[in-house]
Amino acid sequence: MSLWTSAAAVEATGGRATRAFSVDGVSIDTRTIKTGDLFVALKAARDGHDFVAQALDKGAGAALVTHIPEGVAEDAPLLIVPDVLEALEALGRAARARTQARVIAVTGSVGKTSTKEMLRVVLERQGKCHAAEASYNNHWGVPLTLARMPVETDYAVIEIGMNHPGEIAPLARMARADVAMITTVAAAHLEAFENIEGIAREKADIFQGLEPDGVAVINADLATTPILMSAARDVGARIVGFGETAGEYRLTGVRLADGATICEAEADGRALLYKISTAGRHFAMNGLGVLAAVEALGADRDIAAADLARWQPPAGRGTRERLVLDDATGAEIGLIDDAFNANPTSMAAALEVLDAAKPKGRGRRIAILGDMLELGPSEAEDHVALAKLQWMQGIDRVHCVGPLMRGLHEALEPAQQGEWMSRADQMVARVARLIHPGDIVLVKGSKGSKVSLVVDAIRKMGHPPGKDREDE
Repeated sequence: MSLWTSAAAVEATGGRATRAFSVDGVSIDTRTIKTGDLFVALKAARDGHDFVAQALDKGAGAALVTHIPEGVAEDAPLLIVPDVLEALEALGRAARARTQARVIAVTGSVGKTSTKEMLRVVLERQGKCHAAEASYNNHWGVPLTLARMPVETDYAVIEIGMNHPGEIAPLARMARADVAMITTVAAAHLEAFENIEGIAREKADIFQGLEPDGVAVINADLATTPILMSAARDVGARIVGFGETAGEYRLTGVRLADGATICEAEADGRALLYKISTAGRHFAMNGLGVLAAVEALGADRDIAAADLARWQPPAGRGTRERLVLDDATGAEIGLIDDAFNANPTSMAAALEVLDAAKPKGRGRRIAILGDMLELGPSEAEDHVALAKLQWMQGIDRVHCVGPLMRGLHEALEPAQQGEWMSRADQMVARVARLIHPGDIVLVKGSKGSKVSLVVDAIRKMGHPPGKDREDE
């Protein structure tokens, strides 16, 4: 069964098809386009119309455009509309309307992508599950995810993000979720809001899209939880809370092992035991929220609890790796790649993971930390405050990257104080001298700090177990 026929796409968008077509997927990128996809010519850094001919040459089944681009034949399979983004949104709304899927929308300052992937892993074992790729959670990512949803989907997981006020509500209304989940509210993107309460109100707008009799799954441990609860009550949602100190789903025990998190919880008077196959208290909490959401969706919570162990964090979000430095001696280092994003909450969680890690031999716990961006007026204080975190005390050496991290560097105890570099490329040049066999190294920072360059440099120092250098 085709994802979209020209007739269905015309009905959804009000556009004009130059000829009949059917497509099996939707793409916005010619680099990853597949045969039979509908290419959507969005205008971003480049105008997608410049790539329509290339998309058709690579096998696209049709293209969504505002006009016939130069170099494209008039009888090419095109869907012509007044505005491409608005047409993509229309396709998303139509895809949502024609499916009987149970839909969950996920947002939060920290953990929404990891939680989305946890939900994908546990729900795909209980039905046909459709979920957003990567972090497709913005004004084009949400409609694109919806437009890609097959009619026969049983469960859909939609991630919704924001950078500025007013972004979540229209996306939530598009998703029309049966269940909406907020992982947490933290000081992320604070520069666009007056305070953290403003962030909470924006996150709570996800409930604006809930279907009648919808369920709001809310982190019950937050200072801003009352704001979230109030917003859910205002739309008539049934509320399910999860947390360590409050909520119907209560986390009663967390044990961080080296590379795993063992979790104990209670719900409805019943004990729950589940395992996350990576270390992190924040993953334990996200997993608990996932179980609450699974039950709210009508899926089997016990099966989901067992299947949580199948989830692994995506690259750059706490991925744990072993790298062999010398095949003859077996010397190796551990790498925790958490270089995709950072704020005070996620930084504390990552440092707790590093603190729980067990280096080999005389190895050390090393942190290489990049700037936390978009924190607003408190950014300088937030960086300095990291020095006093409970979990920082177990770190042997801390190297810092970026102008904001200069504050942390100066606040560290002399024994912990490593090197400070203003730019990631400078740290790249030094990193091989800063890491010894047996060390476990955490690299974390906001994407804009570019500490992912440091991750790449560390990977080049060795290779995964069982893989020869010649194979790389």
